[in-house]
Amino acid sequence: MQPRKAAESLIYMTELVLPNDTNFFGNLMGGRLMYWMDIAAALSAQKHCNAPVVTASVDNISFESPIRLGNVVHIEAKVSRAFNTSMEVHLKVWGEDVTQRYKYKSNEAYFTFVALDPNGKPRLVPPVIPETEEEKKLFDGALRRRQLRLILGGKLKPDDATELKALFIKE
Repeated sequence: MQPRKAAESLIYMTELVLPNDTNFFGNLMGGRLMYWMDIAAALSAQKHCNAPVVTASVDNISFESPIRLGNVVHIEAKVSRAFNTSMEVHLKVWGEDVTQRYKYKSNEAYFTFVALDPNGKPRLVPPVIPETEEEKKLFDGALRRRQLRLILGGKLKPDDATELKALFIKE
């Protein structure tokens, strides 16, 4: 299977925050933003593997800044690393006040997707080739993040998390 450059999976998505997207305080509802993030991440994963994908996990999403009614939401999604049948997608989210010409960071997150074959079973995905310094940093950290996800999901014993142990235990 031919490896693919991380940049080939890049997706930009833009949405306008309308009244139906906001809470009582006039801020974008977190659930609506997560919905948009899931769509952008799925498009990125599908672009990487040329196959249908399903969301396997969503890491912690912490909101740094609220996005207000009438502002624009910019979502950038890119596959940071591929494993056997799964891919980690890194997302960055910004809000933009178009009238004031002010763009600000809202949050970052990692979503994991699994590629499916025509029978709905997991299928192999192409490896990722990181090129930029940021892509290499995200690629290198992806194995540790994956091991942490697997531990929290009960699919990996902490003693088997070799990448995580290397951070805390010096031999």
